[in-house]
Amino acid sequence: MSRLGCHLTGINMTQGITEHLTTAVLLLDRELKLTWMNPAAESLLAISLTRMDGRSLPELLGGEEDIAEVLSRARDALHPYTQREARICLNGGEPMTVDYTVTPLSEDELLLEMEPRDRLLRISREEALQSRQETMKVLARGLAHEVKNPLGGIRGAAQLLERDLEGEPQLKEFTRIIIEEVDRLRDLVDSMLGPNRISRNEPLNIHRVLERVRSLLLVEQPGVTMERDYDPSLPELHGDEAQLIQAVLNVARNAVQAITESETPQPTLQLRTRARRQFTLGSRRHRLVCELSVIDNGPGIPQELRETLFYPMVSGRAEGSGLGLSIAQSILHQHQGLIECESEPGRTEFRLLIPLEKRHD
Repeated sequence: MSRLGCHLTGINMTQGITEHLTTAVLLLDRELKLTWMNPAAESLLAISLTRMDGRSLPELLGGEEDIAEVLSRARDALHPYTQREARICLNGGEPMTVDYTVTPLSEDELLLEMEPRDRLLRISREEALQSRQETMKVLARGLAHEVKNPLGGIRGAAQLLERDLEGEPQLKEFTRIIIEEVDRLRDLVDSMLGPNRISRNEPLNIHRVLERVRSLLLVEQPGVTMERDYDPSLPELHGDEAQLIQAVLNVARNAVQAITESETPQPTLQLRTRARRQFTLGSRRHRLVCELSVIDNGPGIPQELRETLFYPMVSGRAEGSGLGLSIAQSILHQHQGLIECESEPGRTEFRLLIPLEKRHD
């Protein structure tokens, strides 16, 4: 084979390898115009090579740091440049977090490698959340065991004492109070633990769950505007309808209480559903996930509460028990899902993410 033939074979092999990489690879000329990119780059930037060929890359990308300046600096200095966890934004699209490296191949050609970090950051964040939740669950169950044993003894002793107090109605009133308070503490401990597993695994319509929650909240808080933004194409999911109603109601009721107690002008709660495809929950990728959002226009969640929001007995309200969100998260875990939260003044969004594949016990 001639030297030219070997060279062309090498080029074809290199191009074939880069086309199968999961890292986005782009070639730019001296004017920062795109001359080639692999399929991973087309998927990341949500645009085809034929549409981008010859266009300037900075026209497509924006972000916290001017990527054109970074590319020009690397080109002029003939020195590679790497940026970790850079926030970029496609024109008209959602922002994303990427690692990227610019490598000058010559004075007239730049190699740009981009790797999305959102999925990895999400996995890390969700694994940490699940780990903390499991730790709290183990601690709560241990505490429940230690508390419920003496409570049973106290209740039994009060019942025996009540039998010996025939003819003493005033004293029997005290034993009745003891028994009622013991029962209340027992129920509190049981609520703190949340459900251990889902009791049903049946097909259900998530919008029927939302409509039930909406009707309950309209009765409780008629002054709050309830908006609906449903995706009618969502298929049925498998789970326990009663438990999912409880989980959504806990989250939505918290939101309603936050906007009413803060006297937010024009208090509004929005219930929204979307389908997310090829979505990662924890370390597992699901073909299709139901994203159920509860969005309010309240004052937002204090920064100091955001890391411990789903812990039991943690509440930002003086009257709150701190169990609602913890129980909701536990129910979502039983359905192989989880709850995420993003909050700023004027907009708080809780996202309940539930796989739409049939789960197996």
